[in-house]
Amino acid sequence: MNALIIFTLLIVLMLTGMPISISLGLTVLTFLFTMTDVPIQSVALKLFTGIEKFEIMAIPFFILAGNFLTHGGVARRMINFATSMVGHWHGGLALAGVVACALFAAVSGSSPATVVAIGSIILPAMVRQGYPRGFGAGVITTSGALGILIPPSIVMVMYSVTTNTSVGQLFMAGVVPGLMLASLLGLTTWFLARKHNYPRMKKASWGERWEAFRKSAWGLLLIVIVMGGIYSGKFTPTEAAAMAAVYAFIIAVFVYKDLKLKQVAKVLLDSASMSAMLLYIITNAMLFSFLMTSEGIPQAMAAWITGQGLGVISFLLVVNILLLLAGNVMEPSSIVLIMAPILFPVAMKLGIDPVHFGILIIVNMEVGMCHPPVGLNLYVASGITKMGISELTVAVMPWLLTMLAFLVVVTYVPQISLWLPNLIYK
Repeated sequence: MNALIIFTLLIVLMLTGMPISISLGLTVLTFLFTMTDVPIQSVALKLFTGIEKFEIMAIPFFILAGNFLTHGGVARRMINFATSMVGHWHGGLALAGVVACALFAAVSGSSPATVVAIGSIILPAMVRQGYPRGFGAGVITTSGALGILIPPSIVMVMYSVTTNTSVGQLFMAGVVPGLMLASLLGLTTWFLARKHNYPRMKKASWGERWEAFRKSAWGLLLIVIVMGGIYSGKFTPTEAAAMAAVYAFIIAVFVYKDLKLKQVAKVLLDSASMSAMLLYIITNAMLFSFLMTSEGIPQAMAAWITGQGLGVISFLLVVNILLLLAGNVMEPSSIVLIMAPILFPVAMKLGIDPVHFGILIIVNMEVGMCHPPVGLNLYVASGITKMGISELTVAVMPWLLTMLAFLVVVTYVPQISLWLPNLIYK
């Protein structure tokens, strides 16, 4: 009964158009002060202790690194490198977009940042080459979603904070699924380009490829620093995020010199603003999680699901449907912070690996970012392409179906996610 009251109140507040963070906080406060005897001091204490976690510091650092890279010409050099490698295949420029999104995802940790950085450069070039605008938009909208699957990933950090799962293992677990999904999106792009005979580019010589690689090497080196540092145990994911921010600042301002010193203040301000927004959501989500636990809702839900005789296969199917439905109305950070504390105890009771479960949730979030009505990537791509959301929804459909097929595979073949972390952390 209490669960019904809590979720009804949350949904009603969200339907009024109130931001999710405030809806969460108000739901908790309304319920606690009207239906329980929980003292106000414990609520205030929970607000502060909820974000007293070392891992959370990674979020503002990764946001800052992503913003430096977005403004610092790194994306353009990555696109040039990707184009020199695959530009001569069918749909070469579109394939270069997929490769560039995968490379930029490995340094930014954010899907919208990947769509903006790569899309704003490559989409006008594709239109000039004669590609239909919808095709280019479909490629970049879905490939940009790799930003939260290929590590480092801000959403992975949030899942880690919510469920006490190792961030390092999650980062490792995202590598193989991320590369697999990038390959499948590339395959879909190549197939459609070949079918419609879209333009190809002149094959680059090995000298031109080396030159493109040399120019993009400073940006690509960030992947080695972040992942290599975590792999080797030289520093934690949080320390890796701080290193990434400092390194991104140095290459954007002093190496590539695309970002002027006077522009740094604006980048810092934008990053602070985005970080504050995310931390506010996290704080309220922690409060919501506290309410759930104090009312025994996750435990009751776990007992009910196991009482229904749901096995692992049925439970994972229900989770996927639930998360895809949530993706219709919420953005990834909110879904992870609200749904993970509820679903996680059930998954543990059924013996599902916490790292595999995290990757499954993140692949669901990727799909949610590419379909209406709240698909973040759709809105970002709409701003770049000046296309309507309904028009974009049709454009992304072939890649979206590919992503759904991949979701099924990653759900029921846990070794895709677990092979690399088991290899490194055994």
